[in-house]
Amino acid sequence: MRAWISCLALVLFTVALRAERVVKVADGDTVTVLSEANEQIRVRLWGIDAPEKAQDYGEVSRKRLAERIAGKDVRLEMHGKDRYGRVLAVIWYKGENENLRQVREGLAWHYVYYAKKATDYAEAEKQAREKRIGLWKKPNPVPPWEFRRQKRKSD
Repeated sequence: MRAWISCLALVLFTVALRAERVVKVADGDTVTVLSEANEQIRVRLWGIDAPEKAQDYGEVSRKRLAERIAGKDVRLEMHGKDRYGRVLAVIWYKGENENLRQVREGLAWHYVYYAKKATDYAEAEKQAREKRIGLWKKPNPVPPWEFRRQKRKSD
């Protein structure tokens, strides 16, 4: 029985990690990948929220992510889909968690609302804040979820 469960866990983990090529970086937390079946798939980086393009550090966040993974083959660790139909995933490139890297470099927030148990993300954000890295150089950066809410109210 134990061997069967181990095999099942291995199969599920293998299914959860898919190799894809990044063909577009829309912003600091959304990319498009090309599957082996030549299908374009929008991917939202799980557990983080990067500044919107119109926000401070929005373009910096996008550019930095693009420098690292645009045109590269990455692995996706799937976490379901969001309400817009985008795949939610952790992106792995050369053994590095790119979602966590965005937070660690002060280019995104840990999205606590959706990833409460991601303590490594919380710690990375805390360290970036303390070191005043990236968007934390500003005294009171506006989180993207607040920026979006303010924009909806003014529209």
